[in-house]
Amino acid sequence: MVKLFGKEYSKRELLRRIGDLSQVGGVRLIELADGKERGVRAAEFRTGTGFNFTVLIDRGLDIAWAEYKGLSLCWHSPTGKVAPQYFEPEGYGWLRSFYGGLVVTCGLTYMGAPGDDPEYPIKTSGAPCAEPNKVHLGLHGRISNTPAMNVWVDGKWDGDEYTMWVQGKVREATVFGECLELERRIEAKLGERKLVIKDVVTNIGWIPSPLMLLYHVNLGFPLVDEGAKLLVNAKSVTPRDEEARKGIKEYTTFTGPKEGFKEQVFLIDVRPDSFGYCNVALVNEELSLGVYLKYRKSELPYLTEWRMLGEGVYVVGIEPGNAFVKGRAKEREEGRLQIIGPRESKNFTLEIGVLEGKEEIRSFKEKIEG
Repeated sequence: MVKLFGKEYSKRELLRRIGDLSQVGGVRLIELADGKERGVRAAEFRTGTGFNFTVLIDRGLDIAWAEYKGLSLCWHSPTGKVAPQYFEPEGYGWLRSFYGGLVVTCGLTYMGAPGDDPEYPIKTSGAPCAEPNKVHLGLHGRISNTPAMNVWVDGKWDGDEYTMWVQGKVREATVFGECLELERRIEAKLGERKLVIKDVVTNIGWIPSPLMLLYHVNLGFPLVDEGAKLLVNAKSVTPRDEEARKGIKEYTTFTGPKEGFKEQVFLIDVRPDSFGYCNVALVNEELSLGVYLKYRKSELPYLTEWRMLGEGVYVVGIEPGNAFVKGRAKEREEGRLQIIGPRESKNFTLEIGVLEGKEEIRSFKEKIEG
């Protein structure tokens, strides 16, 4: 059944009341048309509940806009939505096309801090390379600035449930090196306040490759404001650096914007529930609203929190990943770097949804507290 406007409808009863599904929800293809965003293909989702979001097909099938009943759920940076041809991979150049938005994917072979990786590429016989044991890696990888191919946008009924989706493939490849392909499907159901990202990363090449993947979820005003709280069952919390150490006691709480605030990054080991899922949320009890993440600990064992309460850059990043954000060389050194073998595939699933009302927030608190 589809729950809309406080009532439940069967497929038959709903379709008797409308001329086309777009009257109450659905997904459609659009194209952005101005400035640096010009030409970027997108898929626009409406679930009929007030939960709407837009997927940028030419930006790695990442999610830019997301709102609930007219309230933005995510932070948007001053770069605007930037087409992939403007990507600057060196150093911190990634920030020039980091639009914020609900989800930006970091990876696939590197993510986190920029720096030299002295053990790249993985050695293979006969692979020519001027510096075979050293390469400079920029911030957060290439995948979010790569257009998707084989894209399919559609929706269908299954009994009395209607599911809409966008899916496609995004490839990161080079000659004599990595050849990874991300197959992504983002789906939502009519009448629900959530989306699900289903990713499969496959090494379609013939040599082993590093695999680093991070879901950079960027929550913003009005959800992020004075009094908002991070709900997480943490086994341990480690500050990334001295700046984060100053805020370790406040890592779950937030103030209004502060002049001159410097980012604080916390590395969190989340305690999963009895089914192996990690449940994390940011809630604003004054608004009776929250956004939650649900994912498998076995797939994404590490959580990074980006606490950035500056003026204009006023955002909380909740970032599950298969590594922390210290950069590939450091992740290898500390034993977290994953390697994906030739023809091997790995699956990742992330659910993002809206908590509405004091009862839903209270129930979520009870769930993560066990």
